Amino acid sequence: MVEDDLTRDMIENLLARRLPLLRQLTGLPVVFGGAVRHAGVGTSRLVINQLFGTLTQSLNGLVVPGGRGLGGTAIERGSPFLVNDYATNKAITHDYDRIVVDHERLTSIFAFPIKLNGQVGGIIYGAVRGDAPIGQVALRHAGVVAKKLENELDSLIRRPAPTQPPAVKAALSDLTAIIRTTDDPGLRDKLARIHRQLGGEPLAPAPGTVLTPREVDALRLVAVGASNAEVAQRLGLSPETVKAYLRSAMRKLEVHNRTAAVHAARTAGIL
Repeated sequence: MVEDDLTRDMIENLLARRLPLLRQLTGLPVVFGGAVRHAGVGTSRLVINQLFGTLTQSLNGLVVPGGRGLGGTAIERGSPFLVNDYATNKAITHDYDRIVVDHERLTSIFAFPIKLNGQVGGIIYGAVRGDAPIGQVALRHAGVVAKKLENELDSLIRRPAPTQPPAVKAALSDLTAIIRTTDDPGLRDKLARIHRQLGGEPLAPAPGTVLTPREVDALRLVAVGASNAEVAQRLGLSPETVKAYLRSAMRKLEVHNRTAAVHAARTAGIL
């Protein structure tokens, strides 16, 4: 089910990587999206948390129930939906005009559902500001990206879990314990690499992992697609300081890239 936390995280991580591609292929200035949560019949809710090109953070964390607004209509219909003048369109509800029209000044917007096992698992949006509507070429490119996302998700969900002999599982467990207790960062990185090469699952953050408020702030912005330069601008810091915060967070979370750090922090309940 899409409600499964791991599947939802998978969708959000894929959106974080593929929405820049959507922006590049379509040439649209604004793209955003999120995963859909299904608590039961008629209780689908989209949570928007991946933003690229927005003027504000107003859309971040916005919850859109099925049937409401443009995204909710796409969920309900299970098909793409385009409006060329959001503010005056009569085919959608206008629950979010204050954010979409007043804060972001968006006019022409599309919403493409991303389906998983016949159910809408996520929504991707593309939008412009101004009088020119979104053209058919951009819509075709959006359809290509949506299909690519669906194929990637299907492949990830259906990929069989590797089986490991008991002896290997025991060795990986012992190795995990050593990684947790060593105080040598270089040795810990080498052991973690060996752990991955042997087929071990990504290491969860050690219990009690604590990030500084600035490290958390930086990861929260990374989680919504901000570059290091954008994080620096929004937090009033230098790019080098941001890099230092992210390196520190990755070291504490025992991961090696920004995306993995966001996922680990969410798993640990830090974000």
